[in-house]
Amino acid sequence: MIHVVAIITALPGQRATILEAFKANVPNVHAEAGCIEYGAVVDADPGTATMTPAGPDTFMVIEKWASLDALKAHAAAPHMADYAARTRPLVANRVVHVLSPV
Repeated sequence: MIHVVAIITALPGQRATILEAFKANVPNVHAEAGCIEYGAVVDADPGTATMTPAGPDTFMVIEKWASLDALKAHAAAPHMADYAARTRPLVANRVVHVLSPV
């Protein structure tokens, strides 16, 4: 299994717009072969004393894929290219961590 944590920081005030496009694309991703989990998360409110907030413009995408090949197919899917084209101008920064369980 492959885990992915993508940290997306929107341009100021654009997180809701990106999340709207993200949520519209989720059914397409869930229908992909090998998709186990795919969803967006934001800071819990209220957080805990030990929490390091991501901030009001940041969200994370938590993903689980059956294999690296499934993740690669996801990245190449036409609906992901469309989503990226629509949201790229609204993104200030994107970091993607691809992880294997130990």
